Amino acid sequence: MFEFIKQPWPWYISGTAIAFIMVLLLYFGKSFGFSSNLRTICILAGAGKSNNFFDFDWKTQRWNLLFLLGAVAGGFMAGTILKNDAPLQLSTATITDLKALHIPFDGRLNPSAIFNWHFALSLKGVMIFLGGGFLVGFGSRYAGGCTSGHAISGLSNLQLPSLWAVIGFFVGGLIMTHWLLPLIF
Repeated sequence: MFEFIKQPWPWYISGTAIAFIMVLLLYFGKSFGFSSNLRTICILAGAGKSNNFFDFDWKTQRWNLLFLLGAVAGGFMAGTILKNDAPLQLSTATITDLKALHIPFDGRLNPSAIFNWHFALSLKGVMIFLGGGFLVGFGSRYAGGCTSGHAISGLSNLQLPSLWAVIGFFVGGLIMTHWLLPLIF
């Protein structure tokens, strides 16, 4: 059983699980979004005293904080207990694209050429991580939610603003992949 859990699962299992969770959330009148946890954490840290944006009843979001804790615990378990040491299988085209960006493929999920302390503490690494973090935070706030909230919850609720946000995410991802990443790396 343990070996079965360690293997990558087919897309239709995770898709079914996401659909089941969405049905539960719709039934209970909740909407899914991971970035709303940041607002709740800011309230718990005392931000509600200085900005009206943080003036809401955070206790209505306790279930979302549990989701956040579950995601962190699940990520930890997947990276330690359920760690699969088999090399990642990427398409030849992706490996070629990475090589063109001077990122050697080493069979790991996160390329060690980028995800290491030497790169992270370099000027380029700090700029990339801080800039990326700022853009993700700003984009989530500006779009009124994160990619998971809009793409999973918003689209399943047939919200037109979520459709526009998801289209924007994809366009931004294409621009980043084809134009900006080659400039950065």
